[in-house]
Amino acid sequence: MNMAIEVPVSEDGGIRLPASLRKRLGLSGSGTVFLEETEDGVVLRTAAQAVARAQALANRYTGDNGGSAEFIANRRADSGE
Repeated sequence: MNMAIEVPVSEDGGIRLPASLRKRLGLSGSGTVFLEETEDGVVLRTAAQAVARAQALANRYTGDNGGSAEFIANRRADSGE
């Protein structure tokens, strides 16, 4: 889904994501999102989206068939996430 949403930037550089967008992205309460600057602009990703993208990139170069996802799941379990 491609859509443009106007989001004001406060004097200190903060932005506030609209509730409807946070709901669609599965964001509740406080948290972290990742911004990537590209030639076309800025891409905002949730943590889950950023992890999935990193896994896809790693798989493309390593031919991994899911081992990295298992590794990450094990690391999360070890850290208590």
